[in-house]
Amino acid sequence: MSDEKSITVDVVSDVVCPWCFIGQKRLDKTIAAATDVEVHIRWRPFQLDPTIPPEGKDRREYLVAKFGSDERIREIHARIEPLGEAEGINFAFAAIKVAPNTLDAHRVIRWAGAAGEVVQNRLVRRLFQLNFEEGANLGDHVVLINAAREAGMDASVVETLLPTDADVEAVRTEIATASRMGITGVPCFLLEGRYAVMGTQDADTLSDAIRQVAAAKARGELEKAN
Repeated sequence: MSDEKSITVDVVSDVVCPWCFIGQKRLDKTIAAATDVEVHIRWRPFQLDPTIPPEGKDRREYLVAKFGSDERIREIHARIEPLGEAEGINFAFAAIKVAPNTLDAHRVIRWAGAAGEVVQNRLVRRLFQLNFEEGANLGDHVVLINAAREAGMDASVVETLLPTDADVEAVRTEIATASRMGITGVPCFLLEGRYAVMGTQDADTLSDAIRQVAAAKARGELEKAN
């Protein structure tokens, strides 16, 4: 398929954001339906809370401090769960014991991108599953290394790099860039680096946006705007 019939979507997200998991599932539907457009996905980092320490926090205590009560937390989960179920997600919020700092997870996602789009997509999907359906701690290096191996990465390289500061500043710079662009919540879908679709949109909305931008690209209108 020619470049004129392709489009790049940069997905700004955090792997502990339930709306991002739902958004990922809907994006999959969008890509499957948009057979006339070749869609390339790149995952970009965002941290819902970069102040969480590297060892993480007790998730229940963290959420109570953030939302005020267990009842409020149950209300939030009850609103998200059926939306996830509709997309094939079995949210297991009670199984999640740790609210992790996701900086290291984003580093691994960055390295997965160097291994190719397929590997990166596979890793992101696995991290969402581990956190939300299996209650795994995404701040745990063993969890991240195993996920990298499952995604097809060289796990020994990930194991070597994770204890170092490799790409820490690069990831933080990307997050800061997203903030400067006005991205304050995720998911955010950036089409061809210039058109933003904010929030967890339905598959039809994403499909329409992708087709419109792809059509504008094919007509040469994106180049004219430069």
